Amino acid sequence: MGLRTKFNLVLVAAFVVGLGLAGLLSFQIVERNARHEVVQNAEIMIEAASAIRQYTSTEISPLLSVQMEEYGTFLPHSVPSFAAQRNFATVRQQFPDYSYREPALNPTNPDDLADPFEAEIINRFRADANLAEQVLDHEEDGERYLVLARPIRVYTESCLRCHSTPAAAPQPMIDIYGTENGFGWELNETVAAQVVRVPMSVPLERAEDVFTVFMMAMGSVFIVVLIVINLILQYVVIKPVLRMSDIAGRVSMGESGVPEYVRAGKDEIASLSASFNRMRRSLENAMKLLDE
Repeated sequence: MGLRTKFNLVLVAAFVVGLGLAGLLSFQIVERNARHEVVQNAEIMIEAASAIRQYTSTEISPLLSVQMEEYGTFLPHSVPSFAAQRNFATVRQQFPDYSYREPALNPTNPDDLADPFEAEIINRFRADANLAEQVLDHEEDGERYLVLARPIRVYTESCLRCHSTPAAAPQPMIDIYGTENGFGWELNETVAAQVVRVPMSVPLERAEDVFTVFMMAMGSVFIVVLIVINLILQYVVIKPVLRMSDIAGRVSMGESGVPEYVRAGKDEIASLSASFNRMRRSLENAMKLLDE
């Protein structure tokens, strides 16, 4: 096995190990960045929904309450949960893979009933009053989602007017939703959650594209470096060594008049060529003395 082959095998082995470690680390970085991007999008969505809830509660509900009392009607538009989810329904027309819900274990509107996954989220909030947010991975219908959830707790007595007992609730609301659901809530109780689902497919695809380009760039750089190193190895090391080996072989066979190999410079090959020439001259002198 030649020097070039040994050198290339060592270089390739080192590159494969280095590329594997770099690939593992870079993939973790791009995947973490993709997840961070999705979390940021989910946070923007949930903050927007919270702003709609707050605006509805402080600005819209007081205005509509006068109208509801005057005409004896119930307008769901005065409910922060209804307003936030109705507004997000418009967003879903452009981004159907995104979703925002406010599921509850005991909702007034049956459409807001929590599914098993959402019920687990709410129960975790109920079990830990200090838990302010959950970020979860969830797979549904073969699609991977990032789920961001925040608790909805009853902090004011005004909420209990519609959710304590059917007798305390507005009759128009009873006429719409009945008396079976949405009652029995208590102050400071976690009754629902804001749940945002953001698809991970697009950010992960972008992350995989970045990772692929990075790995291809690393491979291209290695090939260029390998070619350059082999050229340097050929003209700086292998070619001079082969030349000296040829001269040594001709001299050892008794051939006379073999020219010396002179390598200019101060590197190791130049030093080797100078030592080789001194040895060659010493050998020639010794052979002349023997002939005499």
